[in-house]
Amino acid sequence: MLLSVLCFASLIVLTAPEPEAVSTGPFPDPLALENGQRVETKENWEARRSEMRGLLLRYEYGSVPSSSVPVKLAETVAQETQNGGITAFRSVRLAVGSENPFPVQVEIYLPAGGAGPYPAILRVGLGCPIIKEINERGYIFACYENKDFDPDTHGADKIGPAQAMFPDCDWGSLGAWAWGASRVMDYLVTLPEVDAKHVAVTGHSRTGKTALLAGALDERFAAVVPNGSGCGGAAAYRRYGPDCETLELITRPSRFVSWFQKDFRQFAGKENELPFDQHFLRALVAPRPVLSTDALGDLWANPIGTAAAWRAAQPAFDFLGVPENNAMHFREGKHDQLPEDFRVLLDFVDHHFFGKPLTYTYNKGPGEE
Repeated sequence: MLLSVLCFASLIVLTAPEPEAVSTGPFPDPLALENGQRVETKENWEARRSEMRGLLLRYEYGSVPSSSVPVKLAETVAQETQNGGITAFRSVRLAVGSENPFPVQVEIYLPAGGAGPYPAILRVGLGCPIIKEINERGYIFACYENKDFDPDTHGADKIGPAQAMFPDCDWGSLGAWAWGASRVMDYLVTLPEVDAKHVAVTGHSRTGKTALLAGALDERFAAVVPNGSGCGGAAAYRRYGPDCETLELITRPSRFVSWFQKDFRQFAGKENELPFDQHFLRALVAPRPVLSTDALGDLWANPIGTAAAWRAAQPAFDFLGVPENNAMHFREGKHDQLPEDFRVLLDFVDHHFFGKPLTYTYNKGPGEE
């Protein structure tokens, strides 16, 4: 264990300076219970984890149903071989719920010619530019239409199927989409081709926020890889870089207030009054591995804030004896989930799932040489 930590430590820089940023106060300590007691035991950690989860849901994402619902295969829409015989493609429609179930589109791309079980990558939202490569590396790629759980609205909110099913929950769209990832996971683990112990969840931008939330709430996701998730995702509210999206901007009634708990906007311009920050969401994944992938030129997604939240979450991973499980990767470029981002994801999960050596450089933040 010590050797692996030392090897990984050679790749990380915890104290390198950041470019100038706007700070709105110190980060709440992930290892300090609300009663002031320090986290020193496993029981302390579980209690603190429950506190952090409660704060995030109460103030930011809204309450998420504590129980699942039946998820059944309703129809196989299409089935064919793709990518020159490399990929066995399957498009299915799920029925979510027992009474008045609603349909959800899921696409599954399996390595052809083998029985598995294979590790899998579940993406919130449809699409991927390197499916053939993912299958060639022995992974299943699956994705679902998050808007089947709740509409992706801009401005006026619409009540989606998941929210209608649980009218007593005050969750926003991010919570509904994350709950949806868990319902798709319910289906995936029934497939004999899927290695249920090695499923990673990812997404980009708004679905990157969703992937991080889903991974924080559902421990069945063995690795969590949000991409370009920014405000409301992997980026901190207490550390704003230049030209980034802020809590005030994202929660404007004309924009995306419906993604969050209805009163979250009360903290706009008062980020230092938040009883948490996004490092809590990251810490909830621990001890499982979490990797945020981002672009240095994606200023709107606040790369400085993502690096700050990564650092602020590190004590939780250190306490649990897995310092290397908290990672970030920045590439050159803009706001997108490109082939490089997926290749970094594969590199990271190959290492943590199967002990393969890392081939990319991680934890080099904005402004670091």
